[in-house]
Amino acid sequence: MKKKNLVLAACLAMAALSLTACGENSTAAENNTTEVTSAAETTTETTAAETTSAAAETTTTAAAEEEAEDEENYDTGDASLDNARNQDEIGEKEMLVLSFGTSYNDSRRLTIGAIENALDTAFPDYAVRRGFTANIIIDHVNRRDGVLIDDVDAALKRAVDNGVKTLVVQPTHLMHGLEYNDLVAQVGEYADAFDKVVFGEPLLTTDDDFKRVENAIVDWTKDYDDGKTAICFMGHGTEAESNSVYQKMQDLLTADGHANYFVGTVEATPSVEDVLAKVQAGDYERVILEPLMVVAGDHANNDMAGDEEDSWKSVFEAAGYKVECLVRGLGENETIRQIYVDHAKAAVESAK
Repeated sequence: MKKKNLVLAACLAMAALSLTACGENSTAAENNTTEVTSAAETTTETTAAETTSAAAETTTTAAAEEEAEDEENYDTGDASLDNARNQDEIGEKEMLVLSFGTSYNDSRRLTIGAIENALDTAFPDYAVRRGFTANIIIDHVNRRDGVLIDDVDAALKRAVDNGVKTLVVQPTHLMHGLEYNDLVAQVGEYADAFDKVVFGEPLLTTDDDFKRVENAIVDWTKDYDDGKTAICFMGHGTEAESNSVYQKMQDLLTADGHANYFVGTVEATPSVEDVLAKVQAGDYERVILEPLMVVAGDHANNDMAGDEEDSWKSVFEAAGYKVECLVRGLGENETIRQIYVDHAKAAVESAK
């Protein structure tokens, strides 16, 4: 029972935290109620309501079909090349890799898939399986490509049904944040179904992790660091205290003499305006943009490299810079994948 307490204690510690939803928006349908004032008016009003409802349904269906068609109009790669890792016959030891997810097929394979493959190679005694936290992404991929990826509950139920005894959970999250905490709590609800349950740490946990990630991204972009180029990394950002990881990475880069490197976020601070101000304070002619995210999904392709006027690319171009976008996720970097492997090793050792 000692190992279960690791999860359950974490769940109790997080009970005091306020939780917010991340990664998807839900649209509530509005219900219009017609007040029937007399029996004589009932037939007329019902007929009118049915006509209005039918028209609204036609409009909604057309909009949904148009949206679905728009989704099909851009190519994200061949979904069949990716391994959804939702197979049964797991065995008694499972390593469940939990990610937010992405509907960009190539990026999913080259990032999340590559991390899973690295874990599979490092831990031959464990069956590596996948779970996504974003149901909107799961539904999108299933509708568009006919590929069903397990959500967290489905993945956990699969583990229970397959008789897994030792469950190692390795998230691909960047940091300890609200979503990571939610995962610990969610897995904790299944703790009694297993003999042992342990969690691996997210990417940026220790000071050594920050140093290794810093070295990885600097080495990855060193050919662009010519003194006239600003190398800007775009993170996601969060309202939680864990957003401080971005400033910590910026401070580390600056302290280690990487003066041409800048870190910002899409949804928090530092913002693109903050990063632009820093770049404008220097004597730069060119800007390299790259996501500080595990995957290169919607944020990387649209918020960073898109053509909309508020994208990072457009903002820097409007300021007069020549911009080049490196649309690749951190999961494509071997050094980054090794950090996840090392975190999983520590989790496996703690389960012994």
